[in-house]
Amino acid sequence: MLNTRTTSARSARGDAALWTVLAAATGYGFRDAGSASLTLDLVLPLAVLAVAVPWSRRRPGAAVALVNGLCVLGLADASTPGNAHVLSLAALSCLLGARVAEARRPLLVLAGCAAVDLATCAVLRAQPVWWFYALTVLPAALLLPWLAGRHWRGRRQLVREGWRLARGLEERQHLVAERARLTERAGIAADMHDSLGHALSLVALRAGALELSPDLTDRDRADLADLRGTIADAVEQVRETVAVLQDPPGGDTSAGLPVNDTVEDLLSRAAAAGVPVRWERRGESPPLSCLVERGMYRVVQEALTNATKHAPACSISVRIIHEPDRTRVSVVNAVPSAGGPAHAGAGPASGVGRGLIGLQERVTVLGGSLRTGPGSGGFHVTAVLPHRATTAARTGTPAPGPVTAPGRPAGIPGPASPSRTARRPDPGTALDPGTALDPGTALDPGTAPDPIRAPHPDAAPGEVLPESAERLASVRSDARRRSALAFVAPVVAAVFFVPSAVYLAWQLTTSVLPPSRFDELTIGRPRTELAPLLPTRTYPYPSDHARSAPRPPGARCEFYRSGRDLLDEVDLYRLCWSGDTLLTKDTVPAGRP
Repeated sequence: MLNTRTTSARSARGDAALWTVLAAATGYGFRDAGSASLTLDLVLPLAVLAVAVPWSRRRPGAAVALVNGLCVLGLADASTPGNAHVLSLAALSCLLGARVAEARRPLLVLAGCAAVDLATCAVLRAQPVWWFYALTVLPAALLLPWLAGRHWRGRRQLVREGWRLARGLEERQHLVAERARLTERAGIAADMHDSLGHALSLVALRAGALELSPDLTDRDRADLADLRGTIADAVEQVRETVAVLQDPPGGDTSAGLPVNDTVEDLLSRAAAAGVPVRWERRGESPPLSCLVERGMYRVVQEALTNATKHAPACSISVRIIHEPDRTRVSVVNAVPSAGGPAHAGAGPASGVGRGLIGLQERVTVLGGSLRTGPGSGGFHVTAVLPHRATTAARTGTPAPGPVTAPGRPAGIPGPASPSRTARRPDPGTALDPGTALDPGTALDPGTAPDPIRAPHPDAAPGEVLPESAERLASVRSDARRRSALAFVAPVVAAVFFVPSAVYLAWQLTTSVLPPSRFDELTIGRPRTELAPLLPTRTYPYPSDHARSAPRPPGARCEFYRSGRDLLDEVDLYRLCWSGDTLLTKDTVPAGRP
């Protein structure tokens, strides 16, 4: 509320200052006119300006039309069309360009004002000077300030857009710092789980073996038992810490991989729990890295979880085949019968959560491939894992082989730093503490703060611009277009108006008969003797009341201007000839009867 009041007060002060300047110009014009009417030439314009200046904020087009009406009153003046209201018209036209973004309606307003001015000259049968004023001065006061206002608006918009982009870059820097913190946090969790947890498990296993040594005393065995219990507690604390570091707030921290658990242990527990599972392992078991072993464990764990959830009491077949350079894990659960106890279907397609999506990302990071979906014999989950995590997986390049997990396109790369692997976040989801990202690796469009857009016309071949660069290029293009228009429009107007203005000025200045020469003209002398005193041509635009003035019968009358003032109506000299002899000479006053 306070900000609104401050803005309103600032606007009121600005309007008051503008009205004061325009009122001063109007008062100066009234004083310079001398015989002007107090009501029509001072009070009425000040009242119109008092209405038009505030309107220039809400209805700038109406304000311009209102002030243009004051200029129309000047065209109806018998002495001169010029007045101080042209300054007010130019000022409000400039505000029209600065406050209205579009160009169509302001141009219609300007064209309408120019049409009213020309129609007024036509109705009043104005003199050529009035037509010249309506064709040059008034359009220039309407168009050129409007173009200047639009250029000013474009420059201000460019500056505002630059500051807005600067603020966006600053906020993006904060996001990058926060992402780096989360990346390091997830990396620490991975290191603790892969290195420290594994080492502690081996120490506990070694302590248990030493406890069975026959050479130890009872006290030594008691100490080793205490040591093994302490190590087991430390392993549990490491697991809890990893769960806190990796899982988002409110997530399930007990769903991680149990330490020292193998695929055989997992299948044995499932069979002991009554799950109809059978498994076989073919080929010589190679030495697998910790990451690949964990990935294979997660494939079997997630497949068993989905099978028991969606197709309980149906048989499950697990097959692990070791090939020379990779291991193939296949889990198939049978399709339940129509009257079976399945909830929604034989596989996770009807109720898929994030398990298979996360599993696919894990397999892709390791450089393997994953296929899920119905097939012969039931629902198939097949993973192909290399024996060692490939370089492509560490650099974020998609591993060979399609991935067809539901809800995820195939072949999505998984970003990871060279020193550790990490899960890639699902596009469209928020970055959580369990998401490990490398700060120098590009993100998915769903997680990047500044997504890469489609190729921009200003971009080089094969290059795409960020959204911020695209917006800035658009604003710059608008500013350049306004600048070009502000330069071209006066040139076009000059090409259109200057020739006619020059021709009219030439006609007016070459038909001037100075008063001193007019006094030297003697009635009754022939034209040949008076020719050196006469201008090269007569004035072609005498007013109607000058043409209708009484003349001698049979005489031919010519008109000449008495002064060179182009914007003021001067007295006319009338010379009437009878043949080639000057019959009469008289003066036609400039004012209309």
